[in-house]
Amino acid sequence: MKVYHLKRTQFLPVTLSQAWDFFSSPKNLGVITPAEMNFRILHISGGDKMYAGQIIRYRVRIKSWLSVNWVTEITQVNEPYHFVDTQVSGPYRLWHHQHHFKEVEGGVEMTDELHYAIPFGILGRLVNALFVAREVNAIFDYRFSVLGTYFTKRKTAVPAGV
Repeated sequence: MKVYHLKRTQFLPVTLSQAWDFFSSPKNLGVITPAEMNFRILHISGGDKMYAGQIIRYRVRIKSWLSVNWVTEITQVNEPYHFVDTQVSGPYRLWHHQHHFKEVEGGVEMTDELHYAIPFGILGRLVNALFVAREVNAIFDYRFSVLGTYFTKRKTAVPAGV
């Protein structure tokens, strides 16, 4: 099995607590997922607060003509520094996504580290080279852009009543 790796680090101008509150809520996945993926949460076990063992079921469009059900499990939680989600069932043979948060001067350094594999052996490698690697990178490029804008706007917004 060929395992691919993607790592992205981003500075966010928020507190560690604010970063954790946002990223640890499965409901915010839709905010950081490209609209054309038509991301929809179908079920979140145990409510909205993240915990190790939590199962999240959703439906996502991979191509304009192909939508799939995807189930992930939150396998590790070390609040407010780290959590891991892994695919239980879905389009990948392996999906292991680590989220790390480190307090730095003026905000938080957030790191996504993804390991993934495509099924179907040599055919999967070809599909990754032609399509999947580009799509995975585009998703994380989108996240980077949205998060920069989202947290900058929140930081500069004037609180109500001021």
